[in-house]
Amino acid sequence: MVEKKGQSITLLPILLVNFIGSLGFSIVLPFLVFLVTRFSGNSLLFGVMAAVYPFFQLIGAPILGRWSDHYGRRKILLISQAGTTFSWVLFIIALLLPVEPLIQVDTNLYGMFFFSVPFILLILARALDGITGGNISVANAYIADVSTKKTRKKNFGRMAVSSNLGFIIGPALAGVLGATVYMELPPVLVAFSISLVAMILIIWFLPESKKCLPDPPIEKTGVRRVFGFELKQCRGEEDNHRFTFKDVMGLSHVPFLLFLTFLIFLGFNLFYVSFPIHAAETLQWSIPQLGLFFAVLSGLMAVVQGPVLGRLSDTVKDSTLIIVGGIVLGTNFLLLLSLNVFVVYLAAVFFAVGNGLLWPSFLSFIADTAGDRYQGAVQGFASSFGGIASIIGLIIGGLLYASIQTQTFLFSAIIIYIVVGFSLLLVRIERT
Repeated sequence: MVEKKGQSITLLPILLVNFIGSLGFSIVLPFLVFLVTRFSGNSLLFGVMAAVYPFFQLIGAPILGRWSDHYGRRKILLISQAGTTFSWVLFIIALLLPVEPLIQVDTNLYGMFFFSVPFILLILARALDGITGGNISVANAYIADVSTKKTRKKNFGRMAVSSNLGFIIGPALAGVLGATVYMELPPVLVAFSISLVAMILIIWFLPESKKCLPDPPIEKTGVRRVFGFELKQCRGEEDNHRFTFKDVMGLSHVPFLLFLTFLIFLGFNLFYVSFPIHAAETLQWSIPQLGLFFAVLSGLMAVVQGPVLGRLSDTVKDSTLIIVGGIVLGTNFLLLLSLNVFVVYLAAVFFAVGNGLLWPSFLSFIADTAGDRYQGAVQGFASSFGGIASIIGLIIGGLLYASIQTQTFLFSAIIIYIVVGFSLLLVRIERT
């Protein structure tokens, strides 16, 4: 339970929504690269498909972030979750269709691949989830709404823990359910069901975090009653001023923080697209082995972002945690250059400590800098900058791994170390 400005709002519903969202996504993570290979004949297109989500999130996240400032967080979270739910419907349809090549491409550099109807449906599913994918930025704004400066970093750590718990259970479920004769279908059906549960939680249990003034009452029926567009609009200090990109970039230190967001996402996404391909092709891991790795990684992060960060948050500044976390995280990518399984799992420990310290602290820094009035807009544009970096990182990561294999992780390490260098400036910003 947290209290702010006379409110008493429990974090449990938003933590559950966040947990369910990560569980739904992570349950397909271990077999997604295998699925794309089966639907397109080439793991290179895994990077292309992965980039579809951030590309469309780049369009949708700023709009949803601004809407959440204007209409309230709860309504926008519901819209976002509805988009995710329907995207799983498209995913299920793709799994039920036969894989027949429509267009076939053969290149000297990247080999042969093809486009099939199921692969195109997967692309459409990821696009729909992306365009309505403002749930992360809006959830971050929600946490900032109900937190004080003292509790903000700890609450962002709790959000990270809820995500990591989803990433522990999701890959484990994928390993068990994906081992049946129905292969990928049971995990995707579970993901769809989980998404429906998240919608119910938002409708019935998630209170609005923003104080809004009600508009004149009108009849509440049908869809408008569920989404609540007729209820109220949040009034800012300048009567519903809709914050633009120019407004956000005019805030002190925000452009610099958005630049760092871009670099962090770029380094992460080179890893996120490369490692599943690396595990499947170079390490020769199976779906259960890859699921086990992600489960262990997420379990370690849950420990770091829960009790460890909880103790450090009261005594260590955000800037210090960002710098130390970045150094440890960059070292993790260097360890991944090894093909030894023990070293790969040691890298997971470094990843958990580095990411567990860096990311919640960085989110807290952004939230403190944005302030209450610009919270949703800043979080939305931060998602957009992350989306641009994700598009670049996921596509380039796939191309790099096809060319230089494990050396791709070296680029992730260099980028994160650059973030550490720039983060030294955060110490001075924090003092002001």
